Amino acid sequence: MNSNSEIKNLLQKFVLNQCTPEETNEVIAYYKKNQLTDEFPTVEDIQNLLGEMPKMTEKTADDIFLNILSATKENQTTISIAPKKSNFKKYISIAASVVVLLGIGFAYQKGAFNTKSEPKFDFKSTDIVLQLENGNIQIISENNKVEVRDADGNIVGNQDGDKITYDNNSDLEKIAYNTIKIPYGKRFQLQLSDGTTVHLNSGTTLKYPVKFIPGENRQVFLDGEAFFDVAKDKKHPFIVNADNLNVRVLGTHFNVSNYAEDAATDVVLVEGSVGMYNVKEEFDANKNTVLKPGYKGSFNKQNNVIFTKPVITDIYTSWINGGLTFRNMTFKNIITKLERRYNVTIVNKNEKLANEKFNASFSDESIEKVMSYFNDIHGINYTIKNNQILIK
Repeated sequence: MNSNSEIKNLLQKFVLNQCTPEETNEVIAYYKKNQLTDEFPTVEDIQNLLGEMPKMTEKTADDIFLNILSATKENQTTISIAPKKSNFKKYISIAASVVVLLGIGFAYQKGAFNTKSEPKFDFKSTDIVLQLENGNIQIISENNKVEVRDADGNIVGNQDGDKITYDNNSDLEKIAYNTIKIPYGKRFQLQLSDGTTVHLNSGTTLKYPVKFIPGENRQVFLDGEAFFDVAKDKKHPFIVNADNLNVRVLGTHFNVSNYAEDAATDVVLVEGSVGMYNVKEEFDANKNTVLKPGYKGSFNKQNNVIFTKPVITDIYTSWINGGLTFRNMTFKNIITKLERRYNVTIVNKNEKLANEKFNASFSDESIEKVMSYFNDIHGINYTIKNNQILIK
């Protein structure tokens, strides 16, 4: 593990019981090198947390930690395991981080996670993750109704189920960013401090200010797909950064799709107007592409060329209410969308299907019904087992 971000990523995977044997050995090697301290939780601590964060069985926790102990003893590393501490319980109540199981006190006091670099997020996890400005991680449960606090403990908003609403009356005087990461199979909503509502699709990351500061642009950073209902503010343009593309608005409804695997970033305008331009440029309404309602602008990621055409906007926004729509879409692209939507793995052994194009629309249907449709209408043979779909 050569960087703090790699360490953090592996510790998260370790707690979620997702490490390969090789990665587990890396975790062991890390603790052997740095030595465990009395802040490190015991196996009993881990077991007591299972009811709050049921990620691994008691036997698995026992086996892994005993493996660490035996491995370190073999190498004559001194280990100090303290009895359970009362202050460890406070981390249960906030469930602020999956790395709590490895001792937040140890990790942060030693400065292991003091880094601005982003750890790789596993979108096939089941957790919605909120990362604060200082790198602290909180797990968002869609069943919660709780206050949202910043790294200093100040209340900056409220979560009610599948939506977080940020407060414009907080005392923040400088930009502080939160980053929310939505795994496959889930959707979420944000109401930003200016009143803008953002619907986040599965497999999406959004970085945004906890509070917009007067005199500065309202800028957010998107990887994935989101629908924006932007609060009007003529003095403060709202800018969505999608890698090399900026989308600039004052107040409007539009959808941005910017998944890493897609060849283009698509912007679909429902109402109002938006400007599209390269991040290296300054916006100029006379030179840059300005979309009209009912149009889609596609930004080619290779040559930075923007192409526009009229579209039926409902096709691109039906996902907000659980819909799925495919129009003249290749089967390999359909597979990608299904994997994100349902958090499944699809293995296609019928290579002839990959580039065939299909049209289909679904409401909020299960993956079983979607696949049954493709079988009934197009004769696609498949099996489903343990969240894996094999197409024969």
